[in-house]
Amino acid sequence: MTTIGFIGSGHIGGTVARLAVAAGYDVVLSNSRGPETLKDLVDELGAKARAATPAEAAAAGDLVVVSVPLKAYDRVPVEPLGGKPVLDTNNYYPERDGRFPRLDDASATSSELLQEHLPAAKVVKVFNNIFFKHLTALARPAGAADRTALPIAGDDTAAKETVTAFLDAIGFDAVDAGPLAESWRLQPGTPVYGAPYGGGANFWDSPGVPADAATIRTALSAATR
Repeated sequence: MTTIGFIGSGHIGGTVARLAVAAGYDVVLSNSRGPETLKDLVDELGAKARAATPAEAAAAGDLVVVSVPLKAYDRVPVEPLGGKPVLDTNNYYPERDGRFPRLDDASATSSELLQEHLPAAKVVKVFNNIFFKHLTALARPAGAADRTALPIAGDDTAAKETVTAFLDAIGFDAVDAGPLAESWRLQPGTPVYGAPYGGGANFWDSPGVPADAATIRTALSAATR
């Protein structure tokens, strides 16, 4: 069975780990504070989970989810991720991350920065546009009439196929948004960011609204810079 490594195990990382274990995957969790701080999550997930350092999680994963603040992207281990699909959940929030001129002038996307840092990896943008509570609530088995789709972007076709299969296993369809240069269409402030899965005043407490592939494609095509 495929092992999923996690560099960052907070709201999104932890949620994806729960979905992965429920789908039968083994997971190796890490964060910046040390494996001992992940004991509660590992205990919750059971025998298919263990905690490790970021480098160990990167080495152990067949797929690796990177879910760290953008300001820490250049601390992601490089060598253990060579040749692997890397699932980038990150977003650029200047109030948290500080200013990145290449993101401010739209000459690069945040996922392109990560790809530059990981030249031998195969970065795929995914999970960044959905609230973690909605990610938990909206997973559905294959064939369900109310299955939700998530957008993905990446430069490597085989890696996107691998990520699409992983999404299918944990309860979601995928919509290909194009290469990493087009991943701005998934970023904060765009129509596909958050709103398709439950917008409005009750966003933070809503159980989530299923959004099918057609809904996601429409939102992606409506994005402007």
